[in-house]
Amino acid sequence: MKELQHLNKYFLKYKTKLILGILITIIARIFLLYTPRYVRKIFIVVENYLDGKITEKVIKSELIEIIIYIIGAAIIGAILTFFMRQYIINISRYIEYDLKNEVYAQYQKLSLNFYKKNRTGDLMNRISEDVGRVRMYAGPAIMYSINTITLFIIAIIYMYNQAPLLTMYTVIPLPILSVAIYKLSKEIHNRSTIVQQYLSKLSTYTQESFSGISVIKAYGIEPQTSANFETLAEESKNKQVNLAKVEAWFFPMMILLIGTSNLLVIYIGGMQYINGEIESLGTIAEFIIYVNMLTWPVATVGWVTSIVQQAEASQKRINEFLKIEPEIKNDVDKHTEVTGDIVFKDVTFTYDDTNIQALKGVSFEIKNGETLAILGKTGSGKSTILDLIGRLYDIDQGVITINNLSIEKHNLSDLRDSIGYVPQDAFLFSDTIKNNIKFGKENATDEEVIEAAKNAQVHKNIVKFNNGYDTVLGERGITLSGGQKQRVSIARAIIKAPKILLFDDCLSAVDTETEEKILKTLNKITANKTSVIVSHRVSSAKNADKIIVLDDGKIVQQGTHDSLINVDGYYKHLYLKQLSETAAS
Repeated sequence: MKELQHLNKYFLKYKTKLILGILITIIARIFLLYTPRYVRKIFIVVENYLDGKITEKVIKSELIEIIIYIIGAAIIGAILTFFMRQYIINISRYIEYDLKNEVYAQYQKLSLNFYKKNRTGDLMNRISEDVGRVRMYAGPAIMYSINTITLFIIAIIYMYNQAPLLTMYTVIPLPILSVAIYKLSKEIHNRSTIVQQYLSKLSTYTQESFSGISVIKAYGIEPQTSANFETLAEESKNKQVNLAKVEAWFFPMMILLIGTSNLLVIYIGGMQYINGEIESLGTIAEFIIYVNMLTWPVATVGWVTSIVQQAEASQKRINEFLKIEPEIKNDVDKHTEVTGDIVFKDVTFTYDDTNIQALKGVSFEIKNGETLAILGKTGSGKSTILDLIGRLYDIDQGVITINNLSIEKHNLSDLRDSIGYVPQDAFLFSDTIKNNIKFGKENATDEEVIEAAKNAQVHKNIVKFNNGYDTVLGERGITLSGGQKQRVSIARAIIKAPKILLFDDCLSAVDTETEEKILKTLNKITANKTSVIVSHRVSSAKNADKIIVLDDGKIVQQGTHDSLINVDGYYKHLYLKQLSETAAS
């Protein structure tokens, strides 16, 4: 139960409703337990009538009175049971909501290294399946535990007062039932876990198949893909059948033990009645009702134990993530102004997950309003510089300053809000094109959206769709071509009018003519903004105020376009190569 102590703060938060729910639960059980006692009274009244002790008029009067009491107790019990569930089960939903928000907020704080080390499916399971299991502990487990304890204590007291020996015989099968249900629930849990694992495999395989359907068709491997799916589906089916075989024992076992208890009540109670040890057959009827009322609560002891075990395991998995300290911490509460003066001084950075040293003593300076272009081979560290400017990672050595203030001393929210970032792999959400562009500025008007799209040279493409800007994109923006996705991503970045614009090879999927149009527009938009352009094309870099060339994490060349093409090196060779390719085409 140690891991579940994390939930105590939520129980305290909703303590008033929880206490009220517990009180209602206890009162509801008390009212429902009146029914067996009144049933016994009916038998006593009938026996008295048969023995001639009361008249027909009296028996009718007493029976009507008893029936009214039974109906009244049942109605009150039912109403209280409704409110019991409204309070306790609703509290579990509130806790589920709060816990999911807590986990999601933690996910938002954690650095990119965390996401490189953990699978998306596992993260989703912890915020959905694991939180769902914890909810079962916070709601149903508590409710049924209170039900069972209240019902068992009061019922046993009533029964013992009526017939002590009969009570002892009656409850014998109940602990057996509880243990049996516990063991059965544990086996069901184990097999359910396996079923969930296979369902996860099946879902992952189908999701990847749908995402890569174009590749599957292009290579003509549909039969092989179908065969693999059938194998997975067959294994999943077998695990489901194994689970069903165990679950099939649940209710028959309950019925068997209920029947055993009822037989004991009828036999032992009948013998005691014959021997005059109990005064009325109504006692036997009362005990049978008690047995049937107690059976399910006692059975839930095993079920609740299984729920608690699952919740403990799930909360442990959740706590593992909640206890992780974010690598990138925002220790600045006050507002910090961000313009665009950026300085890198002897910056060294190594990726933790791969131990690759991406930057080695990199130094450069960008003044507010200037444009810096970064070129270099794949893996030279170009994109890393952009990530460090946005403080997605913290550096190992050196200093990064913005506005002459160390980047760690900037308010992280202010820093990132001042940056417009266009990633190399343009990620778009499964939403409308309009909302994808407005992601950069949620309160943007339709006119601003259209203007941003025009500046990104994608407006003409969008209006050709049947629904225009209201076109809903497929997963990761699959509805659009690579170039269109990049341009929508550019529109999303420029619509927020940031102080700093970062472009990570975002024109690689567009033709040279469109690239030229976009660059001309961007030159106007970025006139008073600091811009950093990562590219493999000289055409994207030639108009920059400064150009640096990276190789193996080091700056090997820097200057302007005119100065670099006159020096033998990577930039000149790349320029001549791309110039000849353009001429040839």
